[in-house]
Amino acid sequence: MSDLKTKFIASSINRSTTSPAYLFFSGKGGVGKTTMACATAIGHALQGRRTLIVSTDPASNLSDVFEQDIGHRVVQVRGVDKLFAMEIDPDEATREYKERIIAPFREVMPEDVIASIDEQLSGPCTTEMAAFDRFIDFMETDDYDIIVFDTAPTGHTIRLLELPVDWSRHIEEASKGTGQTCLGPVETIQGSKERYDRATTLLKDPEKTRFIFVMRPDELSLYEALRASKELESIGISKGEIIINGILPEEVCEVEFFRKKYTAQQKVIKKAEDIFIDIPKRYMLLRDSEVKGIDALKSMAEELFDGERPAYNTVALSSSSQAINVKRPDIDSLWLPRRETRAIFFTGKGGVGKTTISCTTALYTAQKGQKTLLVTTDPAAHIGEVLIREIGTEPVKVRENLFAVMVDQEEAFKEYKERILKEARGRYSEDMLRAMEEELNSPCTEEMAAFDRFIQFIVSREYDVIVFDTAPTGHTLRLLSLPFDYARQVEMMVSGADAARPEEDRENPFREIINILKDPERTTFSVVLYPESTPIEESYRAMVDLKEAGIETQLVVANMLIPEEVCVNNFFRNRRTMQLRYLQEIEERFGLPVLSFPLMEDEIRGMEMLEMAVRYLRNT
Repeated sequence: MSDLKTKFIASSINRSTTSPAYLFFSGKGGVGKTTMACATAIGHALQGRRTLIVSTDPASNLSDVFEQDIGHRVVQVRGVDKLFAMEIDPDEATREYKERIIAPFREVMPEDVIASIDEQLSGPCTTEMAAFDRFIDFMETDDYDIIVFDTAPTGHTIRLLELPVDWSRHIEEASKGTGQTCLGPVETIQGSKERYDRATTLLKDPEKTRFIFVMRPDELSLYEALRASKELESIGISKGEIIINGILPEEVCEVEFFRKKYTAQQKVIKKAEDIFIDIPKRYMLLRDSEVKGIDALKSMAEELFDGERPAYNTVALSSSSQAINVKRPDIDSLWLPRRETRAIFFTGKGGVGKTTISCTTALYTAQKGQKTLLVTTDPAAHIGEVLIREIGTEPVKVRENLFAVMVDQEEAFKEYKERILKEARGRYSEDMLRAMEEELNSPCTEEMAAFDRFIQFIVSREYDVIVFDTAPTGHTLRLLSLPFDYARQVEMMVSGADAARPEEDRENPFREIINILKDPERTTFSVVLYPESTPIEESYRAMVDLKEAGIETQLVVANMLIPEEVCVNNFFRNRRTMQLRYLQEIEERFGLPVLSFPLMEDEIRGMEMLEMAVRYLRNT
């Protein structure tokens, strides 16, 4: 790309402004979204603008990138004047949100009423709304010239941005009914409607707000960027900008392995330019090491703002002649059923190859003679792209013993709502039915409904193995916690009902699925990562969070390891050396079996490539 610098400078990220500007970074997880957001924030701060970077991602990693503690309060970023940062902690935001709603009533309401409001604010959707509510606080301040939001990966981001519209509608409709919402009595939150409407207006104002999509030059990432762009347009948010990150420098692609990857990347870049013809774009080269710390981020900012090509290390960091010495785990004992249906979960930071690993695993178990269902619960589903066939909301046969299905939240919500109301009719009063319907109309119920469908697959016993391609880490953890929160929510909905079922009967379905999830004989939790610092940190936190919920992770999949034989120059020797160093850290830190999986010469799309990946699993 000889005209790379011209294309850099043509971008408008560096556009000056005299009024507060809100920059939203979005993209499929693992594309370098956080790095781009941090580098952009540094760039604006170095130009004299008072800048704040805020993460609304449940799996936030600003601390990792800046190499300092950030946390739930605004802090000065060391080494950069005028730059401040904050990670919105969902739990802390929920506590603050609940207290702000309840505080005015503490002196005028009886304790039992206060306790009731507090319980009604304990639903799973409150956590998400509380984080967004904190996020709106920053949009209403004039303390900063630029506010950069490092938002959650694309599928979740779209839902996050839809929240103000949904909740405004939910509050308005609830006020006409019983006054009950899953956020509490409507009178306690009616004032929030104006805030959410103001937020929506700001999000849709291109003079105030800009959206920057970060993508890798690969087909799946392009698909996600296009999908996200269309979804934003559908809710009235104008197109923003594109950063194509991780482009292989042509001069280091000396062997056929990397020349093929370079050519494939260039085809995707050309396709992106044709699709996003009227959207400003930036092109960021792959580095030979991780981008962490202020100095590395300043270098990245120079590339973003001025088109300065990075200087590569011409000296190898150390010898990488050693083989990847990882003992192959007994995957049959982890993936094949012993007595009842085996559920296999793959979780991890988005973009680490979770979808391709889950598809490869499903084909592997199918070829072992096990009737296998491949399921996605990710709002940004990619299974269909990997299998190169349309996957719907009912299981479809892909090949012998292999079936696939997508849990569509909207469709699951409709089915769930109708089933719950049908079961309730004849057992509850009309007033209670109206309250339940309003409860079920809450936007957060979509997530409960998706999980409800997910439960049905596990308990149906129709399949020998069910492989779940779960959503990126933060979303996955909330999804897996839903049975616990959902049980409390059901308790709240039917409390005081005139025909409530006995306590034991009501809890049985949830106790069963929780026990299945905790049983290592029936369920295998695997974390997928690639050997770099940030994915390791996020995956370790995810493992700890699962353990606190009583769920043990059993396998680590270290993906995208560069084969030694293709590292013919120091650029790739340095990257491989970095991977080997982190692979050792993975073994020591996680204390779990590690399945290493190589970077493949061609992108894993279609059954032929999946067959090749399965052969690797069998031969290692």
